Amino acid sequence: MIPSCARQGRDGGIIWVVYIVEAMFGGSSITVTAKAYRESSSSIKKMVAKKLLDRREGDIAQGKIPGVQFDKITFDQLAEDFLRDYRINRKKSLVRAERSVNHLKQYFEGLKVPTITTPRINDYVETRLNEGAANATVNRELAALKRMLNLGAKQTPPIVDRVPHIPMLRENNARKGFFEHDQFLALRDALPEYLRNFVTFAYKTGWRLSEIADLTWARVDRHQGIVRLETGETKNDEGRTVYLDDELKDVINHQWEARKNSRMMSPYVFLNSKSNDKIKRFDKAWKRACKDAKIGNRIFHDLRRTAVRNMVRSGISESVAMMISGHKTRAVFERYNITNDADLIDAARKQAAYLDSRAGTVSGTIVDIKEKRANR
Repeated sequence: MIPSCARQGRDGGIIWVVYIVEAMFGGSSITVTAKAYRESSSSIKKMVAKKLLDRREGDIAQGKIPGVQFDKITFDQLAEDFLRDYRINRKKSLVRAERSVNHLKQYFEGLKVPTITTPRINDYVETRLNEGAANATVNRELAALKRMLNLGAKQTPPIVDRVPHIPMLRENNARKGFFEHDQFLALRDALPEYLRNFVTFAYKTGWRLSEIADLTWARVDRHQGIVRLETGETKNDEGRTVYLDDELKDVINHQWEARKNSRMMSPYVFLNSKSNDKIKRFDKAWKRACKDAKIGNRIFHDLRRTAVRNMVRSGISESVAMMISGHKTRAVFERYNITNDADLIDAARKQAAYLDSRAGTVSGTIVDIKEKRANR
């Protein structure tokens, strides 16, 4: 696109600028089309109008559509395009995306895109923090805003001419909860019967709650002792295969027998308390069991962290443990490979034992402090 001509005009004292854009299309022959754009400078000063006209000419020379189009785009349009992208691609985190958009709307709804600047974004961050939102929560919302703007900028033709700098907050709120084995057993015993096999599977495999709840019999080979998740059924969209140990084989066989005895032949492996659908919500039962087991406040995701730690402690290689639990990146896996106080105490004992063993072979390495003080 190139500017063909540009001029200024007045309308009731306000100066308007008019520019004509020629678009050339190639092929067997070259076709030239022209379109005129008329835009108010919102000022009676000729210098203001001249600057606006120069800016529009610069945009056109760079191949951009006239700036007046960008000025008409609102946050609301970007938000709808953002959520449509989630729906079209069937992204699993649609609910979280909708939650982020709802928070962003309270501040940015109705605003024109050019007015969404870094200072205004910082004001939003400060507002959310004052409301008590965690850094991680605010960062998810900022990531959604950035994605909206980037989608607008990548459209053909683009509806966003520039993406402002969006500073992210520092996060240091990763949870570190896990279960010791006796704590898990106490929890399992305190849970309703329909949840016991469910949490045992989570404790052994480290799978996410949704992955276990959505597990169907079509993905289970009882005779080979294998459970599979196909590509696209996991959070990271990668397939996964797990070979069951004896306890998990018993869990699966128990669920199969329960299914045969049920009037409804449900496709799901783990059923709710009524045995008529998959397990969905069990918040009250979970909290009550934590209280009865006297293990404090825990969340289901603590079972995932525990499974990772147990696999590594048992000698399973980290790469295999990541394949079982479904961790795609090592950074996230390391967050779950938690060191507790017992690990630190054990490390201190091992170091002391090693140094003691070296005392008789390496001169000067270990000195009895009491003996040293006595010789002073």
